[in-house]
Amino acid sequence: VQLQACGGGLVQAGGSLRLSCAVSGRSFSRYDMGWFRRAPGKEREFVTAIRWSGGSTYYADSVKGRFTVSRDSAKNTVYLQMNSLKPEDTAVYSCAAALRGIVSTIRISSTYDYWGQGTLVTVSS
Repeated sequence: VQLQACGGGLVQAGGSLRLSCAVSGRSFSRYDMGWFRRAPGKEREFVTAIRWSGGSTYYADSVKGRFTVSRDSAKNTVYLQMNSLKPEDTAVYSCAAALRGIVSTIRISSTYDYWGQGTLVTVSS
């Protein structure tokens, strides 16, 4: 399984970006998908996740109401729509896949089996 994230860039505060994560390999529909980010000098942190069924989503408090995760099984792609961006959202965003993870650990990076390379999002003030 390979993950390829794209869509990052430079945006002004208050702007929007949509990240995409294309998943190659079989059984995309079996994977819980997550987005994590790492800001300069900080630890990697959970951003959002969507269950394999697409029926449940989870968000970090810092992005709730501004970010939306979705998945398109026909395209083997998961999306992260980011609105009302803030300078503190600046980070490298990575997507990850977990083979049938469990809800209690879906926010934990070690739950995930596969990772993409990351895409840089820079929000200017």
